[in-house]
Amino acid sequence: MGRTEYYHDPDAPKANTLIPASNLLVVDEAGAILLQRRRDTGQWALPGGAQDIGETAAQCAVRECREETGILAEITGFLGVYSDPCHIVAYSDGEIRQQYENTYLGRPVGGEPTVNDEADGVCFVHPADLDGYDIHPSMRRQIADYLAGSYPYLG
Repeated sequence: MGRTEYYHDPDAPKANTLIPASNLLVVDEAGAILLQRRRDTGQWALPGGAQDIGETAAQCAVRECREETGILAEITGFLGVYSDPCHIVAYSDGEIRQQYENTYLGRPVGGEPTVNDEADGVCFVHPADLDGYDIHPSMRRQIADYLAGSYPYLG
């Protein structure tokens, strides 16, 4: 399914859904952050996605991380709620979603970085190297909040 992101774009289409989603910002013992390169946008992002009925937001974050990266992680904390009505994601099926994410902190406990149908790249990136990656501004904000110790963010 195709996906187009609009970030503070006055020409963005009007949202027709608001779906709870969860991200997991996984940090290894060396302080590197787990990123995946999304096949649909080509940008690097934290693992995450829409919450399924019957699971908690935290369970969603762990499941999405495993599905999208091959890494099994455990939650160690909560970064914050990121809800920005000016971040719109339009899908080719007609869904136009307003961004809403619960972002958790975690550490890897198993698995290996693995590409899949959603991600064509998965790796741990040291914070000093993040500028070399094409990361969407909404994800950069979450990573910056983590690196600054500015959490929990509830905005």
